[in-house]
Amino acid sequence: MTTTVIKGDLLYEGKAKKVYATDNPDLIIQEFKDDATAFNAQKKGQIVGKGIINNDLSSHLFTYLESFGIATHFVSKLSEREMLCKRLDILKIEVVTRNIAAGSLVKRYGFTEGEALRYPIIELYLKNDALGDPLINDDHAVLLGLGTPDDIARLKQLASKINGVMQDYFLQKGLKLVDFKLEFGRHHGAILLGDEISPDTCRLWDKDTDTKLDKDRFRFDLGNVEDAYREVRKRLIG
Repeated sequence: MTTTVIKGDLLYEGKAKKVYATDNPDLIIQEFKDDATAFNAQKKGQIVGKGIINNDLSSHLFTYLESFGIATHFVSKLSEREMLCKRLDILKIEVVTRNIAAGSLVKRYGFTEGEALRYPIIELYLKNDALGDPLINDDHAVLLGLGTPDDIARLKQLASKINGVMQDYFLQKGLKLVDFKLEFGRHHGAILLGDEISPDTCRLWDKDTDTKLDKDRFRFDLGNVEDAYREVRKRLIG
């Protein structure tokens, strides 16, 4: 889909992206930055070329998910760092799906890192940096006015479907999808997948060696961060 728009004012700047208005009120431009943060922005730095890679990967993966009937905010890739997206009223919920124990699941509950879970776990987090993006349950989400019970059920249903599609796809490319974060929003009443899908938002391990190929290399000073991002792009896109 090709759409011509005029880039307008900066609406929002987050940790990894800038969002701009356009002359079409239904569309925004999402610009990917090289900035990297971890531990609720307590650690900051840059991953050279990350914005370009994450734009490539997100554009590719949104298009792939659309082919399975999963509606996303993606319209088109505009430049090496910019994508055109449908404007969303963002739901203040981060939806995390876990297939293999890692990160906070290990810290909170004593799982062994790398332990394959008997079935995927879907978690909800309040999207609020000031509160540290706390883990919430369905009742919290409804009580906080983040959505109706049907909305929450829909988010989990979508996360489960996306997980099935992406697990299979990544495995074909020699990658384990350990866990990943999704964000959603409403566009003219419909709930669409938003934000991005990249090594910033997914834990991805090599299928054979369990080598980490995601932002954990930045979080824990494992080195070769840029190489890991480039390797994921190479496997998924070529």
